[in-house]
Amino acid sequence: MAGDSSPHQLSPSQNEDLNLPNAPPAPGVDRDGIEDDTVVKSENQPPVSLEDLFEGGGDDDDLGSGVPTSSEANIPSSPPESAPGSSENATATLQQESYSDPAIMKQFYARLFPFRALFQWLNHSPKPGPDFTNREFALTLPNDAYLRYQSYPTADLLRKDILQHIPSRFEIGPVYTTNPRERKTLRNSSMLRPLSKEIVFDIDLTDYDDIRTCCEKANICSKCWSFATMAIKVVDVALREDFGFEHIIWIYSGRRGVHAWISDKKARKLDDDKRKAITGYFEVLKGGVQGGKRVNLKRPLHPHIARSLEILKPYFQQVLIDQDPFMSQKGQDRLLQLLPDKALNEALVKKWSSSPDRPSIRKWEDIDALAKTGVSKTLDTKALVEAKQDILLEYTYPRLDVEVGKKRIHLLKSPFVVHPGTGRVCVPITAGGDMSRAESFDPLSVPKLNELLREVDQFGSNDEPDERANGYIEDGVTMRKLNDWEKTSLKPYVELFDAFVKSLLKSEMVRVKRERDEDGVTGADGMEF
Repeated sequence: MAGDSSPHQLSPSQNEDLNLPNAPPAPGVDRDGIEDDTVVKSENQPPVSLEDLFEGGGDDDDLGSGVPTSSEANIPSSPPESAPGSSENATATLQQESYSDPAIMKQFYARLFPFRALFQWLNHSPKPGPDFTNREFALTLPNDAYLRYQSYPTADLLRKDILQHIPSRFEIGPVYTTNPRERKTLRNSSMLRPLSKEIVFDIDLTDYDDIRTCCEKANICSKCWSFATMAIKVVDVALREDFGFEHIIWIYSGRRGVHAWISDKKARKLDDDKRKAITGYFEVLKGGVQGGKRVNLKRPLHPHIARSLEILKPYFQQVLIDQDPFMSQKGQDRLLQLLPDKALNEALVKKWSSSPDRPSIRKWEDIDALAKTGVSKTLDTKALVEAKQDILLEYTYPRLDVEVGKKRIHLLKSPFVVHPGTGRVCVPITAGGDMSRAESFDPLSVPKLNELLREVDQFGSNDEPDERANGYIEDGVTMRKLNDWEKTSLKPYVELFDAFVKSLLKSEMVRVKRERDEDGVTGADGMEF
C-alpha cells in the first residue's frame, strides 16, 4: 500500500478562484417554502437550511434539521482569461470576461454537456424510471434566482429545460417518494419524503488553511492540491474495503475541492442515521484548530487508521517540505504542544533557538535525534511514537465537510457543470479505485469553458484524417458523426464518466436479475433493460 502513496507534483497555480456555495441559500421565503419555486438570493441575508423550506409535519429523522446549504463564503476571483478564436456568438460575450454568460452557457449545454450519461447515471437504467423522474434538480438562474423542486420524465426534457433556463449551474438532490413538482397537490409536505440518494462527500482545501502556507482562501496550487489527492486515496480505499462499496466516482469541484459520489444501491438506500455513522467513521480530527489535541486515538489502532498511516507517511514528508508548518513560531509552538515530554521539549526549544531558520523537516528529525541522546530521563518512548502518529494524522488526514454526507436531502452540484469563477468544468478525477488517475490529476489543467468552445471551432483545421476532419469517425464497419465533446479536451473526462456509468448499469442489471430470480419472476413478467 505504501508503494502506491508517493506524492505527485503538479503545475503551479495560475489564478484565484471564486467561492460559490454548493447549494445557494433561500432567503425571503415563507416558512413552508413551497408556494414559490423561484427564490431570489439577496446580499447580507443569513442562510436558510434546506429543511426550513419544508412546512411543518415532516419526520425529523428523514428531513433532519440545521443542515447547512453551504460551507463557503463569497470571495472575488481574479479576472478570467479572454478567449479569442471562439465561436462567433461566444466571441462577443467572452469579451465581457464572464464564465456564466447565458450566450456562452447555452453553447456549452447544447454542444458539450453529456446529458445522456448523466441521465443513465441517476436513473440506473437506460429506460426512464422513478430514480430519475422523482429526482429533484435545483437550478441557479442567470439572475441569481434559485429554482428548486424541478424534475424531468426523460433526459431530453432535462436538456430542453436546461437550454430554456440556461442556469449558471445546477444541483442534484434526492429521489422522493413522489414527483417533487407535484408537492403542491399533496395534503401536507410530509408526504414528500426523500427516499434515496447517492452518499456524497465534500472535501474543501480551505479546511486545511491552518496547515497550508502556499495558498489561502480560494487559491490552490500543486503543493496544497496534494491534500486532496491523499484524501481521495484514504477515503476511497476505506469505502471499498471497509464498507464494500464499488461504484465510487470523484469529481473536481471546478475550484478548490473534490466531491465523492457513491452510487451503489445499498448506499443510495441508507437512511440518515446510517449516513451519519459512515461520515463519523472518517471523523478523526475533533474540535477546532485553536488549542488542544485534535487527534486522540485509542490503541491498538483501528485497521483503517493503521492503513491510513501507511498511505499518508510519504505525503507527510512532502507536507513538511512544501508547507513548512513548523517554521513559524506559532507552528513550532503547536508542534511542541503535541509532544508528551517536557524535558524533550525544553531541549528542542534550546536547539531551535540557536537556528531560527531551521526547516520543518529538520525539526521533525530533531525529535527522534534528541530523544535518543537521553535528554529526558523520564521519556516514555511508546507515548512519543503514538504522539508522532497523531501529529502525522493531524497534518495529513482527510478533512471532510461531514454535514454534506449526513442527509439525503442535501443538494450537491452536478458533474460537468461549469464553475462560474474559474470557467473550469467539474470533471471526473477517478473512478473504479484507480489511484494512478488521482495521482496524475492536475486541477489547473482542467479545460475551461472558453477553451472548449475554441477547440470545437478549430476542430478539423489540424492534420486530421479526412473523415475525422469532417466530423466523422469509423465505428465498426460504418462511419458515425462525432459528438462535439469528442472534438475537445473534455473527451477523456466524458469517456471516464461513461465507463463508470456502464459499470454501474451492468451491476444494476445483475442485481435486478438476481432479485427477480429469487422472487420466482421470469420471462415477460421480469423487469427488462
